[in-house]
Amino acid sequence: MDSLLKHMVDMTGHRDHTMLDLSVISAVQELAGATRTRIMTIATVSGRLYLRTRASIVAGKTARVEECLDGSPGEALAAYPELERCLEEHGGSAESIAPDGTRTLWLPIWFGDKASTCLELCDHKPFCSDTIHNVAGIVAVYRNFQNLLDYSERDSLTGLLNRKTFDDQLARMLHGAHEPEGCVPGMPERRQPQGEEKQWLAVVDVDHFKAVNDKFGHLYGDEVLILIANLLQSSFRAQDRVFRFGGEEFVVLLRSTTLDNAWKIIERFRTNVERHDFPQVGRVTVSVGFVGIRPYESPVVTLGHADQALYHAKSTGRNRVCHYDDLVSHGVLQAVASNDTAEFF
Repeated sequence: MDSLLKHMVDMTGHRDHTMLDLSVISAVQELAGATRTRIMTIATVSGRLYLRTRASIVAGKTARVEECLDGSPGEALAAYPELERCLEEHGGSAESIAPDGTRTLWLPIWFGDKASTCLELCDHKPFCSDTIHNVAGIVAVYRNFQNLLDYSERDSLTGLLNRKTFDDQLARMLHGAHEPEGCVPGMPERRQPQGEEKQWLAVVDVDHFKAVNDKFGHLYGDEVLILIANLLQSSFRAQDRVFRFGGEEFVVLLRSTTLDNAWKIIERFRTNVERHDFPQVGRVTVSVGFVGIRPYESPVVTLGHADQALYHAKSTGRNRVCHYDDLVSHGVLQAVASNDTAEFF
C-alpha cells in the first residue's frame, strides 16, 4: 500500500504529459512485476488505426521515451485482433497468449467514447486479480490526471497542445537550450550522432486555407485542420511537441536533433500532407518555416525568425520548407539584432 501511495503522489506531481507517461509505466512495472510495460498512442492514419509507443520500460531497466525516426505510423492495430475487438466493443481490457506462452494485457484509457491511449503489460505468468486491481487503480488516476492536463493544455478542435502551452514550453526550452539534453529522469544518456544536436522551432501554415472555407464551407475547413493535426502527430517523433497556434497555423518544437534530421522530419510531414487525399477537398499543401533555438533568446525573436522563413516559403510558391539561417546565409533575408520588444507579426 505504501508503494502504491508513493506512486500516486509521484504521478500527480507532474505537469507534463511525457513525465506523467514515464511515471505511470514505472508504477505499473513495479506493481505488476511485468517483463515489459508500454504506453501507446492509438492514432488514425489514412483511415487505419495504428499503435505508436510513447514510453516503455523492461524489467531491470529505467523507463524511457521512445523515438520514431523512420516516419512510420507505428504498428497496425489489425496485428492485435484481441485489442482491436476490445476497442470496437468499448471494453476495459483485452488479453492474448502468444505461442511461447507470453501473455499480453491491454488496458485502453477511455475518455468518454474515445480511447487514444493504451497501456500494455507483457509477462510469462498470468496476471493475478490483485495485480489487475492495483493496475486498474493506477490507470484510473492516470486517466483523470491526464484529462485535467488535456483540459488546460489542449485545443478543443484538433486535440493538439494549445497556444498557452506553447508559450510555456518555448520559454522553458529557450532557458535550457544551452544545457546538454540528457535529461528526462530515468532515461539513459543519449549518444551524440554526427552533427550538432539542437532544438528547433517550425511554424506550419495551411496554403490557401481561406479558399477551402469559401468553397467548401467551415465544416470541411475544420475537417482539414483535424486531418492536418493527425498528420502532424504521425509525422513527428514522440519527443517532439505539436501545437495549434491559431486558425490554420501550427507550431512544432523539435527536440534534440541535427539540422539534417530536422530538414528530413519536416519535409516528411510536408510530403505526407501533399500526398494525402482530403475528403471532398482533395489536395491540400502546407508551407513551413523553421529556425534553430538559441540559448536565452527572446521568444518573440525566435518565433519571428521562423515566421520570416514561413513568409518566404509562402511568397515563393508555397508547399515548401524554408530554414531561416539558410536564407540569411544566402543573403535572401537580413539578420536583425535581437530585440526583446521586436514585433514580427
